[in-house]
Amino acid sequence: MSGEQERVLRALVSRHGRTFAEEAGITLRNTPQPLYRTLVMACLLSARIRSSVALATTRALYEAGLRDPRRMAAATWQQRVDALGRGGYRRYDERTATQLGDGARLLLDRWGGDPRRMREAADGDQKELRGLLRELPGLGPAGVDIFLREVQRVWPEVAPHLDAKALQGAGRLGLPEAPGRLRELAGDVEPAVLAAALVRAALDKSVVEDCVRHAEEART
Repeated sequence: MSGEQERVLRALVSRHGRTFAEEAGITLRNTPQPLYRTLVMACLLSARIRSSVALATTRALYEAGLRDPRRMAAATWQQRVDALGRGGYRRYDERTATQLGDGARLLLDRWGGDPRRMREAADGDQKELRGLLRELPGLGPAGVDIFLREVQRVWPEVAPHLDAKALQGAGRLGLPEAPGRLRELAGDVEPAVLAAALVRAALDKSVVEDCVRHAEEART
C-alpha cells in the first residue's frame, strides 16, 4: 500500500472522522434512548434528502420531546409532522410521521421499547439482526446499513461494518475497496469513525478534494 494512500486516509480521518450520530447530537451508548434516536436518524438519512437536513431533523425531534418510542408513539401525527418540518424535512414529512409512529409502536409492543432486545434475539447473527431491523417501517437496507455503521461503536460484534456506500467513498479517494485491505491500511482507527468518514467522501466530492489536497501538502 502506498504512502499516498496512508496520507489520504490520515487526512480523511483527522478532518472528517466524525460519526453522523455525533453530528446529530447523539452521545451513543448501549442504552435504549440513544439507540432509538440512532434508529430514527438512520430512517431519516436513508431518504433521498440532504444529510444535513436529516441530521437537523433528528435534533428537532429530540427538542420536540420525541426522544424515545413511548413519547413518539404518544405524540399525534400532526405533532410529528410539525417537528419534522422544523428540521426542514418537508418533502417526506407526512409519510415519515406515519412511519415513525408505527415504528415506535412496533418497538414498544415487540421489544419493550428497547433496541437492545433485537440485538439479544439475533445473538450475533448479523443476517438475523438485519431482518429484525427491517421490520421497522421506513428502515430499508440503506437505513439498516446506516444504523449498523453507527452502532458498531457500542455493538462490537457488527464491526467492522463497511458497507457499499463506505466502499464507494474509498474508491473515490483512491483507497482500497476491499474491506480487509482497507482495515489493514486504517490500523487502529475506530471502525465507526472510518466508516462515517468514508461515507462523507461518497456523499460530498469536496471531502475528496480536501483530503487529496492535504495529503499532497503532507508529502511536500
